[in-house]
This record gives sequence, C-alpha cells and structure tokens, in this order.
Amino acid sequence: MTGAEPGFETRAIHAGQEPDPVTGSVVPAVHLSTTFRQSAVGAHQGFEYSRSGNPTRQSLESQLANLEGAGFGFAFASGLAAEDAVLRALVPTGGHMVLNSDAYGGTFRLVDRIHSRSGVAYDVADADDLDSLARVWRDATALVWVETPSNPLLTITGIAGVAEFAHARGARLVVDNTFATPYLQNPLALGADVVVHSTTKYLGGHSDVVGGFVAVNDPALADQIGYLQNATGAVPSPLDCYLVQRGVKTLAVRMDRHCRNAEAIATFLQGHPMVAEVFYPGLPEHRGHEIASRQMRQFGGMVSFLHRGGEAAAVATVGLTRLFTLAESLGAVESLIEHPARMTHSSTAESPLAVAPNLIRLSVGLELLDDLVQDLDQALDG
Repeated sequence: MTGAEPGFETRAIHAGQEPDPVTGSVVPAVHLSTTFRQSAVGAHQGFEYSRSGNPTRQSLESQLANLEGAGFGFAFASGLAAEDAVLRALVPTGGHMVLNSDAYGGTFRLVDRIHSRSGVAYDVADADDLDSLARVWRDATALVWVETPSNPLLTITGIAGVAEFAHARGARLVVDNTFATPYLQNPLALGADVVVHSTTKYLGGHSDVVGGFVAVNDPALADQIGYLQNATGAVPSPLDCYLVQRGVKTLAVRMDRHCRNAEAIATFLQGHPMVAEVFYPGLPEHRGHEIASRQMRQFGGMVSFLHRGGEAAAVATVGLTRLFTLAESLGAVESLIEHPARMTHSSTAESPLAVAPNLIRLSVGLELLDDLVQDLDQALDG
C-alpha cells in the first residue's frame, strides 16, 4: 500500500495478515506443527520449533505491534506471563521498582510474592502524582509500573509526564494498556518504554482465550524479551493466537460500543440513590478526566462504583443481576459484574493496594443499553 498509513481499523484487519501466497487464503493459517523441516543443519525457512517461533504467533505479533506503534511485539500464554518477562528483563536482583497504588491484584501478587523473593524491592505510589513518586524513589529504582486507566478504580496517569520523570532518573516506564487497548491509547507514542496487555480481555474480546502481549521499540530490550519468551516457554498455542487475532479485527467497532454503553451507565449510576461514588474517566468530575481527554481517544468500557449500603449490600447486588454475569475477567462482548475485594483483588487485602469492601466493578458489554440499565436498577433496588 502507498501514501498515508492506513487507519487503525484497516490495520487491525490487514497488518501481519497478507493472503497466503500459495493458496490465496485471506485468513492466516493456524500452524499446529511443533517442528519445522531443515534442509541442512541450521538451514530452515525461519522456523525451527514452535516454542521459539510459530508462523501463526508471528502473524499476531506483527498485527499487535503495528497497532501499538511498536518495532517489536511478543505474544505470551497469559498477561501475567508477559508481565513476568518484563520484570525479569528490567528489574535486576537487588533492584527497586515503583508500582502504581491502584493496580490489578495479580500484578501485585507477582511483584510482592514472587519477584520480591528474588531480591526485587518495591514501593507503592500514586503514579498520577509526581511528588508521590519522588518520595519513594531510590538510587536503585529501575522501573515505574502503571495501569491507565487502572484496575479497579479507573485512575488516570499522565503517561508523558511520568515517562519524563522516570527517564530523567535513568529508569523505565511500563504501561499496562489492557483497559484502554491500542485503539484508545498508544503509550509508546507518549514516551513509555514498554506496553503490556492481557490479550484475554478486549483484544480477544469473547471470553474464549487467555493470552498476553509485550510491545517495545528498543532493539536491545526486544532481544531480552525475545530471549525470555523462548527460554521460559510461556508462549500461546497457535489456536490461541488465531483467536486473539480474530478478535482484534473487530476491536474498533467493539470498543466504540463498549465506550458508549459505559458512559451512559456511569451517568445512570451517578443519579442512583444507592450509589455513593462512580469511577469513570469520561465523567467531568473524575480526577483524571482532563488527562484522559488528551491521551485517550475515548474513555473505555469499565465502570466502578461504591455501594452506599456497604460491603454486605455490594455483595448482595452483584448476585442479583440477570444480564451482568457475576464473574471475574473483563473486556468481552458480554457484561460482567464483580466484587473486587473478594474476587480479582483479594490478594491485595491488608496491603497498600487493598480496595474498598463496598466497591463493585462493571465490565460493560455490547448488549442493548436499556436492558443493561434496567438490570442494574433492579439489582441496586434489591
């Protein structure tokens, strides 16, 4: 193709997915082979063994790297496997990192209970507050890790400002872009060094595949991530890669609907007598609304809120919905509801990342908006 670079929607469908030169197939083949013929020792056609490289995985990696504006992309078996590789590559034994104070419970568990045992120290800070970062900074700080929007409070971090702060002190910035997706936000273009995704969520989009992804532009860092991907072997199967890639093709149209539904639901919740506070960056009252307006295309499909009735009422409410399914995970076509303190963030209990016991998190799906509003209304009314 010539001229200006195609738009996101076009690249999502075509990047890394040229028709097969032999058969003309417009859908990339699912290459199930675990090994590949060599015409002589060391002479092959780019693939030797599927842990080291697979054509289907390569196609997915090219697609997602293109959408994130990255020179290099690496697919993993899960979002946490992707995160683990990044931590191994960037934080040495005896090193220090800063973790955003509002982060996914699985990320906290990985840092606190796995990497800390290997000699990695960490502090928690409000990444959207540079003074908070400065207070915990050490000479050994190698990495700042943020989610924006964050999980579960939808906190917004100004990526460009944190990147400048970290780089001036010789550290790197990692941004978990799972909630925003590359359709809404491109952290590398804003100064981040690494982007991670749980492709299980919006990228796959259908609650039928688990995966992760890392995007970088630095060739040396790419070599490290690629080495770890192969050495630890936490790679997705070819079928998993196919499912994620198929999901990404419709990401733009799905995110448009997720965002519209979520914004309307956030507004509805603001007016409900049983809701004490709503967290959604699309609301003008949200602390990060102005920054989100600058660095995001839209405001995402996640909404969280505090139940005015306390923990018991919150737990009861999540069990009363009929269309919002009570389940962990997020980012798929169906709407989900959960109680973070007892579910996705239970590992943060009694830590600086502990969430309020009356918090409810919604992953707003693609159903008819009126149906979703009626479902929440009846559940909140008990």
